[in-house]
Formats: sequence, C-alpha cells, structure tokens
Amino acid sequence: MELRTVAPARAPMPRPEAWAAVGRCIGTSAGMLARRQVAFPVTELGRRITFADHSTSRVYRDTTVARPATEPCFLAVSFRLRRVRGRAHAWFRAESLLNTPLFVGFPGFTSKLWLAHDEHGRYRGLYEWDGPDRAEQYARSLWHVLALVSEPRSIDYRVVPGLRRADILADPGVLGPWFPGEEAAWWRVVAVT
Repeated sequence: MELRTVAPARAPMPRPEAWAAVGRCIGTSAGMLARRQVAFPVTELGRRITFADHSTSRVYRDTTVARPATEPCFLAVSFRLRRVRGRAHAWFRAESLLNTPLFVGFPGFTSKLWLAHDEHGRYRGLYEWDGPDRAEQYARSLWHVLALVSEPRSIDYRVVPGLRRADILADPGVLGPWFPGEEAAWWRVVAVT
C-alpha cells in the first residue's frame, strides 16, 4: 500500500473531456438501471458519521452495484450547494436520487454513501471505487456537474487507495496515516454510530 504524503492537485478535468465522460456514464447508467444492476440497500441509512473537523453527517441513501473491486479505494467528495437553506435541503435530498445516472456508469464505481449536509451546509459522498485512477477521473469529471449548483471553491475530494468502504466504517482509524497535515480534515472519518 502506497501512502501519499502530499495531497494531489485536485482540479477539474478539462471541460470537454469531463462532459464527454459524463455523457458516456449516463448512457452506461441507463442500461444498468434498466437491467436492475443498481441497488439501494437500507442497512447503512441513518448512521451518523463524525469527521476529524468535528462535523457530523447522517447517511440518507446508499447506492451499490454488484461489481467487485479488485483494486479498492476510498473516495470522499465534498461540496456546498449555492443558495440552499432550510427546507430546500430536504428537497435536494429527495431529488438527488435523479443524480444516480451521473455516477453509477463511471468505470470502477462500486458504492456510494450519500451524506446529508453537516453543520456547515457541506454535503459529502463516501465512495468505494475500483482503482484510484478511475476514482480520480470520476471526481475530476464530476467537478463540472457540481460547479453548476455549488458554491465556488467548495468542491473537494480525496482518494485513498487500498481501502474498502467497509474497512472505514468498521475502523475509521485506518485513515490515520493518509495525507499527513490533514489530521483535522473534512474527509477523515473518525467515528461511525
């Protein structure tokens, strides 16, 4: 397992390349949804996840596909919606199901925990991906989709190779060695209840 000691340059993919990747994903997702290859398990719903920055979020949706990861990695994505306050958060959580085709068809997608906004209005997605390069490509493509509805500069992500989602939910301490200097980070899971 290779530890990254410096956070990678997190930036969006060039716009034409990103939108082409999103378009391919939507086409693949449509077929997967039609063939009922996408599941929405309920076992993780309602769990509260605490992060190293002392914020907490509740899992409100889980999305999985039956595609085992041979090169598992953890991906955390964060963003803050523009001009969404109060009851609009409930509306966003309900309509976000419609966003499923924007990610399940990307190569390497395995699972996503959807987290409600935290005390700072920040939403998170906690993913398991097959291959850190694929996770990075997805996050850099997704950036342009999120930029349509998110506050400028609120979009961020981290990729941690070699970890499955179940590893982190069972023992958040496994994230400890990753990205030194980010011990109090928004992405570092510290407790799951």
